[in-house]
Amino acid sequence: MFHADEIAGLCYERFNQLPRRGKPEPGREWTLLAAVLQLTRCADSDTVEKEVVSLGTGTKCIGRTAMSPKGDVLNDSHAEVIARRGCIRYLIQELHGAVSAGDSSVFCRADQRGKWKLKPGVSFLFFTSHTPCGDASIIPMTDSESQPCPPVTSVKGDGGTDGELKRKAEEPSEGKNTKLPRLEEQETNLDDPKQASSKTEAPSQSHSPETPDSVGLHPQSVPDIHRTGAKCVPGGPADPLHPGVGYHSTGVLRVKPGRGEPTLSLSCSDKLARWAVLGFQGALLSHYLEEALYFSTVVVGKCPYNREAMHRALVTRCSQVSDLPAGFSPCPLEVLQSSLEFPFSQAQTELRHQAGQGRISPCGAAISWCNVTEQPLDVTANGYKQGVTRKALGTAKARSLLCKLELFTSFLSLVSATDPSALPDSLRRTELQTYLDYKQASESYQQAWTKLRGQAFPLWPRSDRDLLLFH
Repeated sequence: MFHADEIAGLCYERFNQLPRRGKPEPGREWTLLAAVLQLTRCADSDTVEKEVVSLGTGTKCIGRTAMSPKGDVLNDSHAEVIARRGCIRYLIQELHGAVSAGDSSVFCRADQRGKWKLKPGVSFLFFTSHTPCGDASIIPMTDSESQPCPPVTSVKGDGGTDGELKRKAEEPSEGKNTKLPRLEEQETNLDDPKQASSKTEAPSQSHSPETPDSVGLHPQSVPDIHRTGAKCVPGGPADPLHPGVGYHSTGVLRVKPGRGEPTLSLSCSDKLARWAVLGFQGALLSHYLEEALYFSTVVVGKCPYNREAMHRALVTRCSQVSDLPAGFSPCPLEVLQSSLEFPFSQAQTELRHQAGQGRISPCGAAISWCNVTEQPLDVTANGYKQGVTRKALGTAKARSLLCKLELFTSFLSLVSATDPSALPDSLRRTELQTYLDYKQASESYQQAWTKLRGQAFPLWPRSDRDLLLFH
């Protein structure tokens, strides 16, 4: 139906068509890219139309204290999360067209009142230019591989030392040519690197005696593994920190690293695994959908990669979850790899780096593009629109179109556009007011989440209610 290189090429081409704003400085900054593609099989032939409907770049997430009870800050700006949230904007637009005029390239009416389902022949695919952070990135390291992240040349059995080394690798150059995300620094300190963590997976080569690992590798040819900066969630197995391939525990939940401050954002491996059971549509859109929406395939660009680790992280951990409500089922993801590398990967940036450009560092901005009519492009830094001043904080001008508050506002617009007689039963309650109210009222989704948490992810941190009470 498609080739992995074709998918990667479409995503890179879509990125190249975007304006310059928010993109890395060639030869000095790198970033990661992810995208959602809609596949539509033509009814009268075997051809399949492939379209990028959402694309994201980014490597950072904000710390716990920077999160907002108003829902107006974008907490997680890793590329995978940006791409998925952009896809939510696209799906809301498609549902809006369906409920108001019966016009959608994605949805048709389902049997239940107020419910919709995918049109025949429509499916979705996820692309990422890199191995997702967390469990999927704990993979064998070989001398011939390009390294996706700044290497750590020595590791001591002290998590603090490891963290210091990662932070050092992320710090921008002190040279005069250093370029920071374009924010009005004289009026705000939103570019303070302490407020955002970078997706810097810090691999290490220790050349210690080799031991078998847990993903069926051949240790005689693998001196070490790539190491993830994501930390094990509290209360569960910790990383043994043994030299070589015994450094990490595998198959466990992890939170993204903070720069001196912990984050509450689960790793992208964990989020992709969750979407493979609950769907990527989320709780709000589940009100309107008869069945959850799943990615049929995950395509990974050229990078350090291991199929067994990807399958373990995204599929195996949740494959035995059972007794899910109607419309939910563990999705047997197909995982493919492309031979095409993202031109702004860290490895490619190192190859293009020239003397005098300053130190190589991750790009501080995140880009979202999605196939919507109004404001398809959204460029952010540290959780806010890029370029905002402190005076604008708390206003719509400062908000990312992907933050919880903006997506909730778009969802409420969809509800308002729906004829009262055509509302799903779950939205007919008069007491629904807050973001949390609407999420909890999506009963089937919440039941599925309870099953997933109980059977596969009991240590998944629960959201702070105070961060969900906005309206």
